[in-house]
Amino acid sequence: MYRIPVLAAAVISTLAAAPAAAEGFRTVESRSVFLSLVDGKKLKRLGINLAVTPGGEIRGQAFGKRVSGAWRWDGRYFCRDLYFGNEDLGPNCQLVQVKGSTVRFIADRGAGRSADLRME
Repeated sequence: MYRIPVLAAAVISTLAAAPAAAEGFRTVESRSVFLSLVDGKKLKRLGINLAVTPGGEIRGQAFGKRVSGAWRWDGRYFCRDLYFGNEDLGPNCQLVQVKGSTVRFIADRGAGRSADLRME
């Protein structure tokens, strides 16, 4: 399996990071804005269904396995520690962008791969 250190997107097939501004994405600059977007919503993609709670939890399922972890906001980044089943995927801080109902997480403080999830 191909591992990507992106939110619970560690199990998501990834997209090559492209210039987000050209695509109309805007960067989420704060924890409060991030929570206003995701609180009470599921983050979904084919085979993936996750929740990110205001209390700092990540929980859900991906491809039939449990996803769990913790998150915090650090400056301009969503930083998470994540488990996919029993596999510890470790920490990663990610740039978060949004366009409509799509939230994009870009690994390695915006320098890595990205994964797009729908907010429902």
